[in-house]
Parts: sequence; C-alpha cells; structure tokens
Amino acid sequence: MSKKPGKRASRPAQKPARQAARPLAAKRDALLAGNDAAERIALAMETIAAHLSAAAPASSGDALHRADAFIWHPDGRLAPVPHVSRVDIGLLKGIDRMRDILMENTERFANGFPANNALLWGARGMGKSSLVKAAHASINRDRKPADRLKLIEIHREDIESLPALMDLLRKAPFNVIVFCDDLSFDGNDASYKSLKAVLEGGIEGRPDNVILYATSNRRHLLAREMIENERSTAINPGEAVEEKVSLSDRFGLWLGFHRCSQDEYLAMVKGYCSHFGIKLPEEELEREALEWSTTRGSRSGRVAWQFTQELAGRLGVRIKLR
Repeated sequence: MSKKPGKRASRPAQKPARQAARPLAAKRDALLAGNDAAERIALAMETIAAHLSAAAPASSGDALHRADAFIWHPDGRLAPVPHVSRVDIGLLKGIDRMRDILMENTERFANGFPANNALLWGARGMGKSSLVKAAHASINRDRKPADRLKLIEIHREDIESLPALMDLLRKAPFNVIVFCDDLSFDGNDASYKSLKAVLEGGIEGRPDNVILYATSNRRHLLAREMIENERSTAINPGEAVEEKVSLSDRFGLWLGFHRCSQDEYLAMVKGYCSHFGIKLPEEELEREALEWSTTRGSRSGRVAWQFTQELAGRLGVRIKLR
C-alpha cells in the first residue's frame, strides 16, 4: 500500500561550520524532487567546483601576509613562525665586518636594489645563522607591514623542492629571503643541482623579489671525499671537480667566520650579561667564562651564549629573547 504524499520531516539545524554549504544543499534538494537532468548536471559541476575552491591552497600573497617568517614544507605549505628565536643584532660580537656587509646587502635588497645571494661559511657557533635572523629583524624594525622583508627557511633535506618555492614566490608582493641553515652535500646526493639552477643556471633564474642566504661549515658546500671521488671516476677529472666547486661560486657574497680570540669571547659574555642584567664581579665572571670554554674545548659565540644561560639560571635571572 503506497503512502500518501506529504511534507518531508524537517531536518535538524546545521552546525555553523557548515552554513556556507546551505545554498548548494537547498538547490540540490529542490532539483532531486524534479526531473531536469540538465540542471542536475549543472549542480554537480557547481558542487565539485566549490569543493576544489575550498581545498585550493592560499596564494603566496595571502600566505605571506600572515607573518614575517615562515618554514617551507615541500608539500607546498608556508607555515608561519609568529616568534622567531633570535638575539638582537647588537649582541653579536666579534663579527663586525661580516655584520656590516650582510646588513648593507640586505638593506639594498629590501629597498628594491640589486643585491647578492650570500654564503656565510666557517667556524661552528660563530653566529652565522644568528646574523641572518638578526639582520632580518633589524631591517624590518621601522618598516610598515606592506614593506616588510619576509624570511622563509627551507630545510637542507627539502632543497629539491626549491624550484617549487621559487614558482610560488615569483608573483608575491613582498621581497623574500630564502634561508637554508647548515647547507652541505654528502655522498651521491645530487640535490645540489636544484640549488645551482635556482641560483643562476635555470631558464627562469631566481625571481627578482627573492634572495638566498645559506650557512655552512664548508666553503665549497661539498665533502672533500665527494670531490675526490668525482676526480677519480670522471673522464675529465678537472671538469668534474669544477662542476662541484662552482656551486659556491654562484653565491655572489662569501662571508667567512673564524674562531674568536679570548678577548672576543669575553666581550661576547660581558655583552650578554650586561644586556640581560646578569651581575657578577668582573674577575669572577672572566674566570668562570674561561673555565667554561676550556671544558667545551672551544671559544665561540655559541659557547658564550651557553655560559650566559648557565649563569643566568644559577643566579635566578630570566632571559627573554625577542
């Protein structure tokens, strides 16, 4: 026995998160009650388009408005970094010449003038990555949001996705520093070719609004055994080695960081202690700082910072980075 046609039972109210789908849902319900195949097809296409639009990633311009610093993920995401771990540029001691050169290069780039890709290489713990982050913060300090320089960090293992990042940034309305910390290549790793193409070798080249800063303990970015292996197995050893070494040559600016002297190390410690209000008699401070560096087997900005943290914790002084 067939049921008499009647009114449909009312549906429960939709959750606020799904309110945007109501117009399409209402249209779908109305068309399902009719027999117009053409309108059903049109509705299906409209629904698919709506889902694709919702799933599409934000444009580079939209993404870059969210913060001044980001982490690049090879799946195409720019993850905002609201608070970058860095120290004030005035606290970086013993690297005055490198600081001034990088600041001048970065300021020219931020103002829309030609500037060079930069390779900061040399001794461990001497402030290479700290200088890049501090320079970025210093340049942005008095700039309006629309004029700020963006900093995007790409991890060493994601270098092969660098061309995709360049495509994303090519039409961005901001100037961008793409930063790779501790860049080097070992064994049979061929991902360095992606970096070479972006630096100067590709047809499109590096976008005008992008500059690359990298830090490395190696001047030529490649392990010695990697270069020697190329020399021993190549038909023309000289050409093979030349190809490997030419990667570093594509950075127009080379900044070398060398181990600091005892006086420079103590100046770093005193600078940190003065800035953060850590009080200790000078003779005692110097004695403890030198003893700390002896136990670490080196003197560097990193060792000075580690000692400062130890001393602040022992004396109950809070340290807050910007």
